[in-house]
Amino acid sequence: MAADPSRIAAARLVLAELGVTLDDLRHETEPRRIPTFDAYVPKVRTAASPGTLRTYGSYWDRIVEAWGERRLDEIAASDVEGLQRAIVAASTPRRNARGGRHAGESLIAAARAIYRRAAADKLIPLSDSPAHQVVKPRRLPNVRRALTGRELEEINRVARMGGYDVVLDSLLLRLHTETACRRGGALGLRLVDLDVSRGLVRLTEKGGTQRWQPITLELARHLDTCARQRGASAPVDKLLRFRDGRPLTSRRYDALWKRIGEVLPWVAAHGVSAHWLRHTTLTWVERHFGYGVARAYAGHTDSVGPATTTYIKADVQAVATALAAMTGKPHPLAGPIASLPRYMAPSTVQRL
Repeated sequence: MAADPSRIAAARLVLAELGVTLDDLRHETEPRRIPTFDAYVPKVRTAASPGTLRTYGSYWDRIVEAWGERRLDEIAASDVEGLQRAIVAASTPRRNARGGRHAGESLIAAARAIYRRAAADKLIPLSDSPAHQVVKPRRLPNVRRALTGRELEEINRVARMGGYDVVLDSLLLRLHTETACRRGGALGLRLVDLDVSRGLVRLTEKGGTQRWQPITLELARHLDTCARQRGASAPVDKLLRFRDGRPLTSRRYDALWKRIGEVLPWVAAHGVSAHWLRHTTLTWVERHFGYGVARAYAGHTDSVGPATTTYIKADVQAVATALAAMTGKPHPLAGPIASLPRYMAPSTVQRL
């Protein structure tokens, strides 16, 4: 029986008023094709930022290995929990290990990232995500603390005692002590990020944030000399380099702290790392210069916390003044020496 043309015209008029096309209706009635993890995770990788890829990449590999041929909608919360426990049990013991707790948390976060992307692609509602139905392990209190002057002196002394590259190790410790930078910030430094005459390095850290951080002129000269002697010449060449000219990698940190821990048992026992130097410097700055300067020194730009954080700000001159006070060395951007508080013990910032 042929459809009544007048009814068809009336239906089209109603759809036009609703802003709906026949193609829209066709797509709604067609079943959605949910991809497998083998097919979809590569797309998630392509859309991920470099930082996200570093954090979740290995866990996405484990997810594909476990569920590769299964569709996104074929996974239950119990599957996520099972894989989480398997990864915790197989986690590699490290100096700062906490029973695989971090690995389990990261697995759940990595799975959630996949389902958030799938929800954004309108493949599956976020409410149907099995990863979001699993409770992430509660983070344990941070065990890092500020090092004492004596502890910092011991670490620097051992770093200069031997090893494959004493110059590089000494530069690393001093860079982290003076700037309180994160490991990623140090590894990302390029020749163009060093201003020798003004004693500044441009740090690029979490979230792609950038800041010019004061360093002593002595450290600036050493960094420039070492980089050029080891082959850095173009502005985009990495600043920190091995003796053979290769750019520094994160594995150097592991080797450095392992070597120091073999001489200083307390370093190995407590899992001391470069991030402890960040705690040490920022604690000292906060005690002597207040929260606002410490916040700027750390490169924190978030607005989470009391409303007053919006108004508590410090400029690069205030940070340079704190650096000069801490190291006992003048800085071209620092305030008058007479206005500085007492200095940190000179032995805590070692000469190269």
